[in-house]
Amino acid sequence: MIMQLTRKDRNDLIKGVIFDLDGTLLDSMTVWSSIDREFLIENGITDPPPEVSDVVKKMTVDESSQYFIDRFGLKCTKEYVIWRIEDMVRQRYEEQIPLKPYAGEVLDFLDSCNIPYGIATATYKGLAVAALKRCRVYDRFRFLLTDEEYPAGKNFPDIFLGGSERLGSSPEETLVVEDSLHCIETALGAGFSVCGVYDPVAEADAPRIKELSDYYIRSLDEIISIF
Repeated sequence: MIMQLTRKDRNDLIKGVIFDLDGTLLDSMTVWSSIDREFLIENGITDPPPEVSDVVKKMTVDESSQYFIDRFGLKCTKEYVIWRIEDMVRQRYEEQIPLKPYAGEVLDFLDSCNIPYGIATATYKGLAVAALKRCRVYDRFRFLLTDEEYPAGKNFPDIFLGGSERLGSSPEETLVVEDSLHCIETALGAGFSVCGVYDPVAEADAPRIKELSDYYIRSLDEIISIF
């Protein structure tokens, strides 16, 4: 059930926000589904299974690279897979991928409320930094946490807990804004409030995300109504 709170309750409860990046702040999810297939085709897998992106999106960079090697018998090292996929998507992050609509307005609103915010993402850190700097919002975030700081990724709550500590708020006082079901489950299990975000790439998970999340939005500007 989607929880409805009064305006006073909302202001008292939420003292910090942790954003996901891909599919939440950046309109980038279709890039990853196409890159997975392009990489496998480049390495001799002529007909990659359609579900491969759904499998690896739940993994860390390290885990997904090893998965490609084990599942498809690739004759390369894990380090090569990590480097090559990052290289394949780099130009798109540096030059093309936009912020989602209303992302800037939401950050302006949080600033006006003196509510600090940061990012927790499974994306390669260099790519995340490049995109955020190009979009001129990188310096607005209190932190950018990735698998580099938390190798277990978002299958474990450490990255969210680390984020809330940096924000100076408890999990109960911290809103996690996410579009991925497994990340939402992790955050909820650790006691965070969660705002589920609709992304068309995760259409199949949308009903479950809506069911679990404290709030559910289809557009970022709807976050403002939570407060």
